[in-house]
This record gives sequence, structure tokens and C-alpha cells, in this order.
Amino acid sequence: MSSLPADSHVHSEFSWDTGGPDSAARGTMEATCARAVRIGLPALFFTEHLDLEDAWFTDHEDFGDHEKHLVGADGVVAVPRFDADGYFEAIERCRAMFPQLHIGTGLEMGQPHLRMGAARKQLDLTRFDRILGSLHTLEFEGGRAEPNTLFRRLPAGEVLRRYLAEIPALVAGDEPFEIVTHLDYALRYWPAEEGGPVDPRAFEEEFRAAMRAIAASGRALEMNTRRLWPWMPQWWAEEGGRAISFGSDAHTTYALAHGFPEAVAMVESFGFRAGGRAQDLWRR
Repeated sequence: MSSLPADSHVHSEFSWDTGGPDSAARGTMEATCARAVRIGLPALFFTEHLDLEDAWFTDHEDFGDHEKHLVGADGVVAVPRFDADGYFEAIERCRAMFPQLHIGTGLEMGQPHLRMGAARKQLDLTRFDRILGSLHTLEFEGGRAEPNTLFRRLPAGEVLRRYLAEIPALVAGDEPFEIVTHLDYALRYWPAEEGGPVDPRAFEEEFRAAMRAIAASGRALEMNTRRLWPWMPQWWAEEGGRAISFGSDAHTTYALAHGFPEAVAMVESFGFRAGGRAQDLWRR
């Protein structure tokens, strides 16, 4: 049996921020499945972005060249509609091509506590095997903005605290997502050149409060392997967290399962163990 867990957070050409099927920046579904087989990954979930913000502001420099056409002159982002039909056709094609690989369907829904009604109008959510709940934006001047934009406008510590303070609202309802993704999302954009390297211990209680809320909701916490933080599974376990997923958040083929061997060793040391199937969450 493979020692690698399922990658529960993978994007393909059906996510708007990969640049689409004609972009050199993309990670196509077929190429990603082929790489999964080559590296011995037993299972993955294509969790494509579903972002339905009413007014989402950004600085143009925060978007890559393959995304800048989505940003208007006023800084408002216009995300294209998710192509569900094309997505499910590609899933079935890949399942036929790679029968040895468990290929799960999924969505990464931005701000599900605010956008679930709009999502249900657009999609039949019961068609998806796994739904991730993500906090990508925060309130800003009558709309929403991502942390990387807000770090240019507000003190860094305030942005991070505001991000973590919204997590309890994210998980307070009964929206059908089972995993909270990248709790360290704001840390990705921490302005180290201005404030120096971040010390997560300075925000330990805020992280722990967010984790307690997630644990109380019965949801799992993603170990996002873009960056491995040993304190993440430790504090999660200490605050009552019972389940985790592993997510590379891959937007390119070669980012699939990045850091998974190290992440496995890290979470096992805090008592998390694999389930009976590769696609199962790990639990304590």
C-alpha cells in the first residue's frame, strides 16, 4: 500500500486562477492524474474554485499575468462561471484512463458562510464528493479583499487577527463543507520585508480560538503543504481537533502532493492515523 495519503486539494484547468486550458501556467486534469500514478499517489480530489463574491477588490500586482484580465480598472475581480459540465466530463474521462487512481470530485468554495445560497442556485452540490470551505477575503470598504491586498493598507498584525477572527463565523452554520482549508492563508502574504519574519506564537491564542471553533463544528482541518508548520497539528490536537486532510493546493501538475512525506511524519507524531481507504480523512 502506498504510504502517501490522498491529496484532497487539487486544481486543474477548471479553476479560474490556473489560466484555463490554454495557459502555460495550468495543471491539467489529465496530466495531474498521470503524475499521481507515477509518484504512487493513490487518490486525489479535484477541488475547483467556486468564488461568488459580489464585490472583490484587488491590486493588479497581486494577480499573475494569466489572471490580470479578470481585474477591472476599478480593481474589482470578475471571476468566470465554473464550467460544471466540462468538469464532470473530464472527471469521467480521467477515471476511464486511470482506473488504478481514486479520482474524487470537489469544490473549494470561498466564503461559504456568505455565498452558499448563490452556490446552490448555480450548482447541485450533492454531485461533489468533497467540498472545502475557504476564507480568501475579508470585509473592506463595502466589499471584500484578499489579505495580500489588505497588507498594503492595514497593519500586518491587524490583517492576520481579522482573518482568524472570521473563522468562527465561517464554521458556525450547517453549510455542507467538511474541511476548512489553509488556516495559514494570510501568513502566505505576510510582509516580511516590512515587519520582519512572522512569529506565529504572537498570534497563538487567535489561532487556537479559530481551531476550537472548527473542532466544535465537527469539521476537519487541512494540513496545507505549501508550507509546513509543526505547531499547526499540535495546536489542532490540543484544541480538540479529531480529523485532518492533506492538501497540496496544487495549481500546477508538479505541485501535486508536494511535501506529503514530511507532512505525514509531522501529523503522525501528534496521533493522527490513516483511515481504511486512501481517500479517508486521517483521525485521532
